[in-house]
Amino acid sequence: MSNLSESVTADCQTDHSCDAIELMIQPRDKDLGGFSVRRVLPTRERQMVGPWIFFDHMGPARFPAGSGINVRPHPHINLATVTYLFEGEILHRDSLGSVQPIRPGDINLMVAGKGIVHSERERPEVTATDHNLHGLQLWLALPEDREEIEPAFYHYPSADIPALDIDGVPVRVIMGQAYDATSPVKTLSETLYVEAHLQKGQSLVLPEATERAVYVASGSLKARETAIPQHSMAIFGSQSGIKITAGEESRIAVIGGEPFAPRFMEWNFVSSRKDRLEQAKADWKAGRFPLVPGDEDEFIPLPGS
Repeated sequence: MSNLSESVTADCQTDHSCDAIELMIQPRDKDLGGFSVRRVLPTRERQMVGPWIFFDHMGPARFPAGSGINVRPHPHINLATVTYLFEGEILHRDSLGSVQPIRPGDINLMVAGKGIVHSERERPEVTATDHNLHGLQLWLALPEDREEIEPAFYHYPSADIPALDIDGVPVRVIMGQAYDATSPVKTLSETLYVEAHLQKGQSLVLPEATERAVYVASGSLKARETAIPQHSMAIFGSQSGIKITAGEESRIAVIGGEPFAPRFMEWNFVSSRKDRLEQAKADWKAGRFPLVPGDEDEFIPLPGS
């Protein structure tokens, strides 16, 4: 467990005011080939929060002209990906023929189901100049009876996402239900994803969910008397009325939902069945996944192959 987690655990043994926090997670830096991200989930201590099984924080990063995000086609099974940007743009292409730039505030939801391939690059108009990128990429595990559904892609423009004012705090209900608002983004199980932007001293009562966590993308928070530093995730128990307060201007993500049984996970594959991962690996290595129209010439090899 990280030093931060050990510190919080020690504090909670002597101060019951922080018993709402079950675990504090610090991300690991992960090199994606010329670009580093903070990987929050999964960790050794916690694989999932509700259906959320993967959580990456990208940036904020500054790219000089001629460089940027350039992720070659790669496969997924038995999960759904969610991309949400604070700044910048990514061009999504997939084996269904989808071609969709995602911009700040939009939601790209890609349901892999029985199998999909996609790439994440940037348009020449973006890479032609110096540019920034900042956002979150998450994966949802699919319910066991829906893991092998047909793949699908959904794009939701920023204007379609409910934007609220909760006691002066701007809040967006990105997935699920919160604060009497319901997001139009498709869900396959009980799912919560909320973004909020707090100024110093502002507070927010967390929405209810069977499981919940708060990630601090920027700034810092307190939950009761426990500090939640920048780039950390606090996983909360099931208590109602949990209130967080910003120690400075802070941008946060709240995730949660229905708890799932543990999943097997390897490379870009997630499944409730270990043999399904082996089949997916063999299929990718043998070229049995579909190609991405307009991006057929490159791919990411199976690690170790």
